[in-house]
Amino acid sequence: QVQLVESGGGLVQTGGSLRLSCVASINIDSTEGIAWYRQVPGKQRDKVAQSFTNGITWYAQSVKGRFTIFRDVSRNAIDLEMNNPKPEDTGVYSCMASVFHEGLGWREYWGQGTQVTVSS
Repeated sequence: QVQLVESGGGLVQTGGSLRLSCVASINIDSTEGIAWYRQVPGKQRDKVAQSFTNGITWYAQSVKGRFTIFRDVSRNAIDLEMNNPKPEDTGVYSCMASVFHEGLGWREYWGQGTQVTVSS
């Protein structure tokens, strides 16, 4: 069983910054990659950024140039630094890890999420 724990959420003003952390219970290099998602009530969960084990990173167009995803193998953590956040970035941020299990295939694991509220 893989556990993911997010932290770092809170209230931030536009123009400020916030850093979220997702700590995994396993070696993150054993995953395909870890992604950050955002969910707003009444809307589908959207992927915001992803860090792949092969070094590739991906960002949603809406956050490019403002958010940066960091990989810290020593902590088994994937951090998401949110710079110059906007009110539309408000939501519950959750991380997801894709892990391959022999005989079972790929399985996704999710954290509980952390609330981010951006005020103007």
